[in-house]
Amino acid sequence: MVCFACFTVQAQPSEQAIQISQKYIILDSHIDVPYRLHKEWEDVTVATKSGDFDYPRAVKGGLNAPFMSIYTPASIGKSNQSTKTANQLIDSVEKIVATAPDKFAIAKTVSDVQKQFQQGLISLPMGMENGSPLQGSMENLKHFYDRGIRYITLAHSQSNDIADSSYDVRRQWHGLSPFGKELIKEMNKLGMMVDISHVSDEAFYQVLEISEAPVIASHSSLRQFTPGFERNMNDAMLKALAKNGGVVQINFGSSFVSQYANSWYDLMKVKRKKTENKYGIDSPQVKAFDEKYRRETPFPYATMDTVLDHIDHVVKVVGIDYVGIGSDFDGVGDSLPEGLKDVSTYPNLIQGLLDRGYSEEDIAKILSGNFLRVWGEVEAFAQKH
Repeated sequence: MVCFACFTVQAQPSEQAIQISQKYIILDSHIDVPYRLHKEWEDVTVATKSGDFDYPRAVKGGLNAPFMSIYTPASIGKSNQSTKTANQLIDSVEKIVATAPDKFAIAKTVSDVQKQFQQGLISLPMGMENGSPLQGSMENLKHFYDRGIRYITLAHSQSNDIADSSYDVRRQWHGLSPFGKELIKEMNKLGMMVDISHVSDEAFYQVLEISEAPVIASHSSLRQFTPGFERNMNDAMLKALAKNGGVVQINFGSSFVSQYANSWYDLMKVKRKKTENKYGIDSPQVKAFDEKYRRETPFPYATMDTVLDHIDHVVKVVGIDYVGIGSDFDGVGDSLPEGLKDVSTYPNLIQGLLDRGYSEEDIAKILSGNFLRVWGEVEAFAQKH
C-alpha cells in the first residue's frame, strides 16, 4: 500500500535503488537532445560539459530508452522550414547512432527497445514535438513514420493546422482542425501514438473521442498542483485518459510541478514585457533583464518530493497503470528540481518511490512498463487495421 504523505528523499540512492535502475528498462518519453545539438553540436556519445544528457550519464542513471524529441518551434510552423528542420533533427539522431553503434541504436518498435536492452545498447526512439512539419500532408505523416517517428505532439506553443495549443488564447479550431481529426485516424492506422501534451482541453477530449488506440501525454504534469495552468492535466482528464488506456508521463520541470515556480515565471514575463516591447524578445537587453531578475529574485526550484507528489496523485486518482516519466531533460533549461538535474539521477527518483512504499513491480511500471504497454497496444491496433 502506498502512503501519500510527504517524505524526505535521502541524499544518495541506496544499493537497492541503483540495482532497480539497472535491472529494468528506463524509458523517458521526452528528452530534447536533437534541438540542443541543432543549436550547438556536441558529441553526446562521450561526456559533455553542458546539457542534461550524454552517454556516460545515461549509463549511470540506467536510462535505456530516451525518446528523442524532434522539436520544431511554432515560429516556423507555417513554412517548409519546419519540415526541413524536423528532417535535420532526425539526421542528428542517426548521426549519434552512426558515431557509436556499440552504444546506441534507433528503435522503431517495442521489440527493438527490448532487444537492444538485452544487447546493452541505449535505444533512441523518436517523437515529434509539434506536428507542423507535416504541413497538412498525410504523405508527410508516412514519411516521418518511415523515418522512425513514433508519436506526434499535435501542437506546441501556438495553435497550428492540427490543433489548438493550451498556451494560445486564439482557439481557432475549438479543439482539432478538420485535418487534425483525420490525422488521428491515420496515426491509429499507422501505429503512431497520439500525444496530447501541449494541446487545449477541447482538443484533448476530441482526440479521445476519435482515437481507437490509447493515447499518451508525453511530458505533462498535474493541474492539481498548478491551478489554472492548462498545459497540465486535471483529474477529469486523468480519468478520461485512464479510461482510454493511455498514460501520463510526468514532466520534471519546476514550473510544471510547482505553483511557486510557475508563478515566478508568470511574474517575470509581466515585468519583462516593457523591455521586450522596446528592444525585442531576443535582444541583449532582455537577456540582461533576465539575468538581473534571477539575481535579485532567485528561482524557487522544485524538490524531488514535488515530482513524487505528482506520481502519487496519478496513482491515487486512477491507479498505478497510467503513469510514467517524461522528464523534458534538455528542454526546460535551468529549471529542473533539486535531485533531478540530469539523466544520471533516475536512481534518486527510484529511491523516492521506494521511500514512499512503492513495490519493485510498481516501480518497473512507472519506469517503462506502462508506456511500453500503450506503445504495444498502438502497434497491435495498426496491425489489425
